Amino acid sequence: MSEDKKWILYVQTSDAPERQYSPLILAQTAKAMDLGAKVYYLGTALKILKPGEAEQIKIGDFPSVKEMLDKTLEMGIEILVCEASKRMLGWEKVELIPGVKIVGAATLNDLVLEADATQWF
Repeated sequence: MSEDKKWILYVQTSDAPERQYSPLILAQTAKAMDLGAKVYYLGTALKILKPGEAEQIKIGDFPSVKEMLDKTLEMGIEILVCEASKRMLGWEKVELIPGVKIVGAATLNDLVLEADATQWF
């Protein structure tokens, strides 16, 4: 991120349906506020990023989680995926939704140190 621009890191740790919206809504809101935003998926949260999973989650009047993920990516917000979590889930090879980037575990430590704020879900 630019050194001049403040940015927030949103870390998603859960695959619980009701916990999927907050980091995406907040990241989109940060972008609309001219703040930088990144979303990092860790642990069982990776299950949501498998094709077909996010389409199944739609709560209340909100769009599906798939639509929220698509909009987040379209807005230029990076969605990062923990490689160690992928291995923890036993996924040597796995197909994830297009647009996400698999990164090493050290990346999360670096991002937390660089971000102006972090929020965990």
